[in-house]
Amino acid sequence: MAELVFFSGTMDCGKSTLALQMDHNHAARGRRGLIFTKHDRAGESVLSSRLGLSTSALEVEDDLDFWDAIVGQATNGLRVDYLICDEAQFYTPEQVEQLARLVDEMGVDVYAFGITADFRTALFPGSRRMIELADRVQVLQVEALCWCGQRATHNARVIDGVMVVEGEQVVVGDTASTVAGVVEYEVLCRRHYMRRMTSAAARAASPSAEVLPFDLDLCPLPVVPSSARGA
Repeated sequence: MAELVFFSGTMDCGKSTLALQMDHNHAARGRRGLIFTKHDRAGESVLSSRLGLSTSALEVEDDLDFWDAIVGQATNGLRVDYLICDEAQFYTPEQVEQLARLVDEMGVDVYAFGITADFRTALFPGSRRMIELADRVQVLQVEALCWCGQRATHNARVIDGVMVVEGEQVVVGDTASTVAGVVEYEVLCRRHYMRRMTSAAARAASPSAEVLPFDLDLCPLPVVPSSARGA
């Protein structure tokens, strides 16, 4: 039976690499599939891996209806056995429901790949709906690592070298914005995410350029204004 599978993990854990590998494996067995992505680091209509691999893909716009698109393919006599859906966290909940319908009513396998939570640790709407509807949610076994060597569990947004926890949910990294500055992302363990301690901040706090600080006294918890704590 067809399945909706959501492969999830932090940045740098190999999601896009696995997406490319799965497409290769299925295509090599004579299955016909389509590749979709959204806001890929390499630009529009491209699925790319940090390892340097890439392939052309269909860009997912907010008004794309997966059901209509795949039914249209079938109506024109084009078989679709599976879909590779990268950057699924950026899809709308309605699009995730359309993907689930394709699995149930047309027998199309859907392999979705995406980050679960954003830089604020809040679930992306697309990822939330994936978790709710997927037949399987599979956490990738390749562990991304924090600068301290521990398993990275959180995605941090860094603007002009400073970690931030407020702002728009979707901002593409490795870009320069006249409003926000240079936007980058870094994966951190929970301890250093909570303490806003990126690798750059750790180096700045270290007495030696060769040694990063592991003492929590060098990684103090950020001060939260009383107005932000609520009544």
